[in-house]
Amino acid sequence: MTRIPLNPVERRLVDSFQRNFPLIPRPFRILAETLRLTEGEVLHTLGQLAKAAGVVNRVGPVFRPHGIGSSTLAALRVPPERLEAVAACVSAYEEVNHNYEREHTFNLWFVITAATPDRLARVLEDIAHRTGCEMLNLPLVHAHHIDLGFPLAWN
Repeated sequence: MTRIPLNPVERRLVDSFQRNFPLIPRPFRILAETLRLTEGEVLHTLGQLAKAAGVVNRVGPVFRPHGIGSSTLAALRVPPERLEAVAACVSAYEEVNHNYEREHTFNLWFVITAATPDRLARVLEDIAHRTGCEMLNLPLVHAHHIDLGFPLAWN
């Protein structure tokens, strides 16, 4: 794992709002006030962290599965030499929340959310067609709460 040093402001910004992100028209203004920064500084800092190798890849809420729209976990069986290109293809879909490599024959996993079950099915079909990779669709059967906030332990 590559360790990216964060200054105290960056660390506070990332650590402080992994939970209870304000769902209002100008949430970054609230973050700025709380951290004693300007809204512009918050947006600039998040932009810089997004450009750094994986420090921030998404800012936004996480909703209970099927609370809004339709979602599923899916996996692709990707030849190792194509993994980076296929991951980029999958990430290009606005419906894809995130993807990650796993040590398994199905080695690229991703979460996808769409407005309707039909749209979800169409995007999954398109990803399978564009990548040419075998896909598993693993829809939710039993819900479990997983805390997605991770305090930063490096730096």
